[in-house]
Amino acid sequence: MQTWPGSTYPLGATFDGNGTNFALFSEGADRVELCLFDDDGEETRYDLVDVDAFVWHGFLPNVGPGQRYGFRVHGEYDPSSGRRFNANKLLLDPYAKAVEGQVDWDQAVFGYNFGDPDSRNDEDSAEHMMMGVVINPFFDWGGDRQPKTPYSESVIYEAHVKGLTQLHPDIPEEIRGTYSAIAHPAIIEHLNKLGITAIELMPVHQFVNDSGLQDQGLSNYWGYNTIAFLAPQNTYSSTGERGHQVQEFKGMVRALHDAGIEVILDVVYNHTAEGNHLGPHLSMRGIDNEAYYRLEDDDKRYYTDYTGTGNSLNAGNPHALQLLMDSLRYWVLDMHVDGFRFDLAATLAREFYDVDRLATFFELVQQDPVVSQVKLIAEPWDVGPGGYQVGNFPPQWTEWNGKYRDTVRDFWRGEPQALGEFASRLTGSADLYENSGRRPFASINFVTAHDGFTLRDLVSYNEKHNDANGEDGRDGESHNRSSNFGVEGETDDPEILMLRSRQQRNFIATLMLSQGVPMILHGDELGRTQHGNNNGYAQDNEITWIDWSQVDNQLIEFTAALVRLRREHPTFRRNRFFDGRPVRREAGERIPDIVWVRPDGSVMQPEDWDSGFGLAIGVFINGNGISERDRRGEGISDSHFMVLFNAGGETVDFTLPDVDYSPKWDVLVDTGGERATEEPVGPGDTLAVKAQSLMLLREHQVTESDVDHSLSASLSPMTGVIDTIPSPAPKPEAGT
Repeated sequence: MQTWPGSTYPLGATFDGNGTNFALFSEGADRVELCLFDDDGEETRYDLVDVDAFVWHGFLPNVGPGQRYGFRVHGEYDPSSGRRFNANKLLLDPYAKAVEGQVDWDQAVFGYNFGDPDSRNDEDSAEHMMMGVVINPFFDWGGDRQPKTPYSESVIYEAHVKGLTQLHPDIPEEIRGTYSAIAHPAIIEHLNKLGITAIELMPVHQFVNDSGLQDQGLSNYWGYNTIAFLAPQNTYSSTGERGHQVQEFKGMVRALHDAGIEVILDVVYNHTAEGNHLGPHLSMRGIDNEAYYRLEDDDKRYYTDYTGTGNSLNAGNPHALQLLMDSLRYWVLDMHVDGFRFDLAATLAREFYDVDRLATFFELVQQDPVVSQVKLIAEPWDVGPGGYQVGNFPPQWTEWNGKYRDTVRDFWRGEPQALGEFASRLTGSADLYENSGRRPFASINFVTAHDGFTLRDLVSYNEKHNDANGEDGRDGESHNRSSNFGVEGETDDPEILMLRSRQQRNFIATLMLSQGVPMILHGDELGRTQHGNNNGYAQDNEITWIDWSQVDNQLIEFTAALVRLRREHPTFRRNRFFDGRPVRREAGERIPDIVWVRPDGSVMQPEDWDSGFGLAIGVFINGNGISERDRRGEGISDSHFMVLFNAGGETVDFTLPDVDYSPKWDVLVDTGGERATEEPVGPGDTLAVKAQSLMLLREHQVTESDVDHSLSASLSPMTGVIDTIPSPAPKPEAGT
């Protein structure tokens, strides 16, 4: 086959209808061979003789979609200087848009001989390697449009492609655990019922199963072991056909967009699956080790590791940065995704040693006309020195707020803490984000995530139970801020079950009533358990899959009702921080936008915040204090609300504030299990807030018939289910 010169851009394999252009960056290579494989595994090699700006390239006419390929890169093998070229190792294209096969972990995929890391291994690795696949870039998107849901209106659902769908009875068995399963009407109906606006998928970039896990009969289930940043994971394809995963992924995105649901990808750009100096030769290590990885200055045999996985991507190198940016743009432009959550994002900020939020990567994102316009969510920490960077990312970024998680967990388990910390997390964490010009929605609020206990386990276990992981309990977080309420794990004690049920509702209600963007872990809304395993990264089985036969339907209804309340009331999804200033005159008083109150109905004073009075507090939120305008430019107003929190072990009598501006109140939510009031309560009245429960009150609504039908909320002691939460009555016109 004749090889034409081709083009240096785009990198990777690009089919144009007449043939395929291949381009590979390698600054240190002496020679690059393109290797094509036929259906029988026969290999044909072509020298890429044209090289410009360290990009080796060639165009092959008549090579089209479905063609398997890899590269062999010739050059110096001297690990002490950082060079690990070895043409006997077939290498996966970092820009591969589809991948076929898996690594089988034969000795041949390693650059050294087992037992002698300083030796060189020249066994050919081709038959043991995964390969890139030339894809058909054409897809009928129809009228697909990205929902572009504002952050302030977003509710995120963190999910695993397989874990969410593998056991769902309404999904055909042949597509369970795949992109097609996520697009199935059963899943979309569930997400819409909950009011989810964005699904955040755990890693779907092509990843590698670790050999150590495979030897134990386990796997890298979570997928935080990426090897190809532009390729969707091939095991999530329902057909197994070569390259079909790309079309199937696009079909999933189109179906979710049709339902108004955004797609956010959890991306792992901080490291790759090649690991440390004892890792395999799979891709970048053999293409240009020095360019793609951070190496130790005093001995370049070793890799700088800020991630705990063996290596860190060299985000200070322009070619590594180009790979990241090209990948991000590809997923937005070609795959139509709506945003990214960056795993261990602090690593990307380490241009030299210290974390620098103005590192080159963030400057590139800021200036990019494509990437800068989608949702950018940072996991704002890594395991390196100074890696905990919550609140320190650039203004256009939002962050997983680990301080929110820790504070809310501690509050509801009754830990002594400063009430000011809880108040700050509930109101959007202005202490973290306001000074950088960000809004409350910079805080991605969560109580649980994939890493840690599920919500049900958070209220059922004091200790992690990770024996199935085969690490003798060394893995996983030991300080979980959890409580089992007297019995470790499952129990049939009705009082403990009632308390656990109430605590789950407390967490869900707190999450939905907090300023910021709420994120729900998949299955928390239906009572999913991992039986105390708080690190299910290696458990591709019933431990981590949602058991749809054991579903708490009443908890689903409760969650959906709270999400609906949040959606209908802008009071709980403000675009601006509270400032405590009066906003409007009512009944002769100037009303602040927020007022914190003690159980006796008096306003919290400065000395109260540090008095140890830390388990019961109320907050009044002024519905007229939303100093914002809607999309039509009209001022936004809402009902007044009050939330009463009691995290203590005894019932607390809250006296409703008795001042001129206090309205009458309807009790919308009572996680304590009492039947909600049928008659409104007023200033000076007392409400008994049960131990470890909360109440949500809304200013009394009067219907046209002058009969209060605004509330129909029945909460049983075991479930606390809200049967209905009505839409708010129209606000009276000013002056009426």
